[in-house]
Amino acid sequence: MEICKEKQTEIDEIYRKSKKEIDAAIKGYADTMNFEEKDYFAEIAFCILTPQSKARNAWSAITKLKENGLLYTGNSEEIVEYLNVVRFKNNKSRYLVELRNLMTRNGKLDSKNILKEIGDVYEKRNWILKNVKGMGLKEAAHVLRNLGYGRYLAILDRHVLKNLKELGVIDEIPKSLTKNKYFEIEKLMIAYSEKVNIPMDALDLVFWSQQAGEVFK
Repeated sequence: MEICKEKQTEIDEIYRKSKKEIDAAIKGYADTMNFEEKDYFAEIAFCILTPQSKARNAWSAITKLKENGLLYTGNSEEIVEYLNVVRFKNNKSRYLVELRNLMTRNGKLDSKNILKEIGDVYEKRNWILKNVKGMGLKEAAHVLRNLGYGRYLAILDRHVLKNLKELGVIDEIPKSLTKNKYFEIEKLMIAYSEKVNIPMDALDLVFWSQQAGEVFK
């Protein structure tokens, strides 16, 4: 793996400048195991709303749905009224209700224990892919990272792929990201992460910070 030195210098500088915020964010992910069940569920629900939408808009919608209780009791018709800030609001409102049903056990939300009981992080990802509508590999990795399980998972968003190409980790950005191609790039990103001594969960935040100028979920 031939790393572009100029680009790596840029990444190292962003990591150095943002390390305090990044470390705080990663600690926050680990702390989610201490969340109340409703707050834990909200972190999962957030990643239902993020595809092709701005993360801040998705979190704003989740926050409003938490405050008015509809995230926990509303039907899709009630929820959709609060999703105007994200794309595909009708589908996503249904996915939120289905997620809530999936994460309910004995009449109560139990998402924290349901996820905890599922094997290792890769088994958790496979379970999400198989059972949670509205989440692909990227979203499954995102939610697991936000819940403190993401140290060895790649969140292959466009900005991550762009940075990996500029760094020389991948030769080109794939036109379509199949499951096999995703896993292939993930392995390359893990190797790169180890080579430059920046943890995977920190790398995503470095790339995000480079694009958005801030560290955010």
